[in-house]
Amino acid sequence: MKIRRCSSRSCLRASVAMGSVLFGLLPGPARCQITPEQVNLILNGIGNRIDALAILTGDFGFAGGNFRTSGKFTTGGSSNAELLVTKLGGAGDFGDPQPVGTLDVGWQGRIQGNMGYLEARNHLHSPQLEGDINTYKEAAVEFGGGVRFWVSERVSLAPTVMGIYGRTSNSYTANSAFMQLNLPRAIEMGLVDWSVNTGTVRTAVNIQYLFNWGRTRIKLSSEPAYFRTESFNGSHANINATGDSGAIANTIDIDIPLGIELFGHELRSGGDFTRTQLFGDLRAGLNVQYINELHGRLVLDYLNELWKFQWIGVGASYVWGSTLTGWTAGLDVAFRF
Repeated sequence: MKIRRCSSRSCLRASVAMGSVLFGLLPGPARCQITPEQVNLILNGIGNRIDALAILTGDFGFAGGNFRTSGKFTTGGSSNAELLVTKLGGAGDFGDPQPVGTLDVGWQGRIQGNMGYLEARNHLHSPQLEGDINTYKEAAVEFGGGVRFWVSERVSLAPTVMGIYGRTSNSYTANSAFMQLNLPRAIEMGLVDWSVNTGTVRTAVNIQYLFNWGRTRIKLSSEPAYFRTESFNGSHANINATGDSGAIANTIDIDIPLGIELFGHELRSGGDFTRTQLFGDLRAGLNVQYINELHGRLVLDYLNELWKFQWIGVGASYVWGSTLTGWTAGLDVAFRF
């Protein structure tokens, strides 16, 4: 079982980000009130955002970090945001493969889980909204698992099912004259200052191919995942999220024993490259089409020497995609049960 970046911090710079959809739809300078049509458009955007934030915060497959974002509204003006995501989570197989009846197939259990917290502060800049701050907070927990089936020594697949519980809240600081005038209506319509609980079911299949080159281990994997989100117990009747999202992560991982000892343990290097394609509300809510991550690690081998630890070390990544670039760093820990 591996926990990657179990307490990670990162810095990323992206295009228009979380929260800007609400204010990109506000009326132009000639108007002083939010219209019913704009209310409906904003509420639809909020639904996508709730779904995306629950998945980003709760799912173990997305790294945490300290994000810095900026972008322009389609109606003019701009926003810059600070987004902090703290996570502790991981996934892995446990036990030795056991035979499936008389078939030439082995199986072993797989567990996956995560705890996450997100806080995003959006600073708005436009003639109407200058100085306003829109804040999102999200707390989420995820747990589940499945079974890995080995059809050969190299090829396996693992269907899994997980559940994510999340709580999303929003608060708005109105410093502009426009929003000070419209804030009571925005609150009345559920556009700001709200909270909602969400439940998400995640189904996925991890397909893996392993092979060795000397002592070097190479792993190729692909994991399509589907997310179904429903909201409940919202603080306002207009706030709800019923969404469908998807992601496909393709990874190549290399583990290289270096044959060098440090503090009595062998030093190992390696890393992975992952490309994740986003779909549905996850793509719309984050305004990101895909994410690439190039990760490197340097760890000490503790196999059979310290409880169930396989290795302990550090890792760092360079991240880029359709609308973002940046880096992330943190702990790289693996267990073997």
